[in-house]
Amino acid sequence: MPRDLIREHISYLQVERGLAKNSLAAYRRDLKRLEQYADEEGLHIADLSRGDLRGFIADLTRAGLAPSSIGRIVSAVRGFYKYLLLDGYIKKHPAENLETPTKGFYLPRFLTEDEIERLLSAPDVSSESGLRDRAVLELMYAAGLRVSEAANLVIDDLDLEQGVLTCKGKGNKQRRVPMGKSAVEWVGRYRTARRKIKNAKTSKLFVSGLGTPITRQTIFDFIKKYAQKAGLEDVSPHTLRHSFATHLMQRGADSRSVQAMLGHADISTTQIYTHMTDQHLRKSYEKFHPRAGASGERDSEKAGEKEGRKEGRKDGRTEGR
Repeated sequence: MPRDLIREHISYLQVERGLAKNSLAAYRRDLKRLEQYADEEGLHIADLSRGDLRGFIADLTRAGLAPSSIGRIVSAVRGFYKYLLLDGYIKKHPAENLETPTKGFYLPRFLTEDEIERLLSAPDVSSESGLRDRAVLELMYAAGLRVSEAANLVIDDLDLEQGVLTCKGKGNKQRRVPMGKSAVEWVGRYRTARRKIKNAKTSKLFVSGLGTPITRQTIFDFIKKYAQKAGLEDVSPHTLRHSFATHLMQRGADSRSVQAMLGHADISTTQIYTHMTDQHLRKSYEKFHPRAGASGERDSEKAGEKEGRKEGRKDGRTEGR
């Protein structure tokens, strides 16, 4: 029977530190929230990395929690992993020196378009599993899917002719999301190969070589593998979802459309990507606009150049006369 690590930690806090019932209940509530996040990512709570915890903090921010509340939760998380480290259950403390937001935003990790291309190109599509993995990656990025949504897709959820898929998100809410041509092409190629897999009796779209549905953990594992192959760090299934939303906003999509495609119940959850896009635009502006820097200094330089040209013309006229 697997160990209930949260229960063990709460028991330790009660016996060794003598915390009050209210404090213990708050610790348990905060850690259960982390456990739910890990489950949605297809991971065990003890296997979360520093990058995963940063994604957890980003989710808390998008849920509207105040920085002080997030700070309290992160404190509980640090204590939990310190306990696991002292217990010998883990070898590395993923939450040590983990930053907490001091202002209203904590920006989630997303990949550039070039990094996305490197990640998508990492699978060896000459193999059945590589072709399946490429189709999963393409679809998650094309439609902004959560890892659980991708794993639970059934064949009839996709209309390749129309380039649209239907999926069930949090709260069993259904939404329809467009797919790009690249995703349609790779999913189509995978579906052709899937028909040749023996014992693939399930209606689930993505299956193993034995014909059984793949799990969220499978997707998480191969994303980590391909990210390492592409030379990328801190990449999780949710990174593809963040990249999907950020790239749409950077290219001019309105937040309401992105909200619908992501399946966010509240527009405020989607507005984090507006902030990310604003930062992207600011960096581009400061890098490329000729008057983005010290304007006074440039004006002085231009004035000097102009004065120099005047003097040159004046000298030329004097000599000619």
